[in-house]
Amino acid sequence: MKTLHTKIGDHYIDIKTEFDDVWKIIKQYFLCVSIAKNQPDMTVTITNGYGVSFQDYEVAIEEKLNTITFKRADYLIEVDSEYKLANVAIHDELALKHALMNLYSSFIVHHNWGILLHSSCVINSGKAHIFTGHSGAGKSTAAKLSMPRELLSDEATILRITDESVTVFNSPFRSELKAKGSEKNTSLESIQLLHQSISNQRIEVRRIEALMKLIDKVFYWSYKPEETKTIMGLLQLLVKQVPVYELHFQKNNTFWELMSS
Repeated sequence: MKTLHTKIGDHYIDIKTEFDDVWKIIKQYFLCVSIAKNQPDMTVTITNGYGVSFQDYEVAIEEKLNTITFKRADYLIEVDSEYKLANVAIHDELALKHALMNLYSSFIVHHNWGILLHSSCVINSGKAHIFTGHSGAGKSTAAKLSMPRELLSDEATILRITDESVTVFNSPFRSELKAKGSEKNTSLESIQLLHQSISNQRIEVRRIEALMKLIDKVFYWSYKPEETKTIMGLLQLLVKQVPVYELHFQKNNTFWELMSS
């Protein structure tokens, strides 16, 4: 059994597997770090050979005794109620990535730590800016057009949300644009709801409207009302501290003129 000691957000996680192909994928996505304490925040054991190829995003969730189960056609997660120990069975690389996103998102919501937001995120002048929207709105496009600015995510942004601050962490959950290793944790300056357009325009959104538009951008698989309440509380803190804008943008980098002014 091989073990990778990694850090996601500010959580130390051990990922274990005895499968060579799984080990190879894990090392591509997650950085190896030194062990900072005796016990990791969570230990995840991954096995291969489960289910079938991706069918759809539907996840069946069951909670009984002290175990929570997340089941999709191509992966199965079994985790204890405190999110300390998890067993993950996967079909292929896509299943592995989606399963670990599911698990980590549920972990941080369970601990009222933050959320995983379907978005890309770029650093400009020491501050982080998020780009989000419906599927196909241009999250990865906006990230590419923002180069050579540093990138914290291109698919799933990790947000630590407290009463005093909102911090973005470098995300290992990537789609196309890989991390370079120099990205750092950064305070969040703004959130953009994307719309591709023939001209650039940036309009601030009222808090309650912003909250409603962000709900379906959170990676989360709700299985009880308490967890949904936690997400709503985190989103309320988010929109209270960070302005949200509708960004209509041309398919070039000139939208940064609006965001840098």
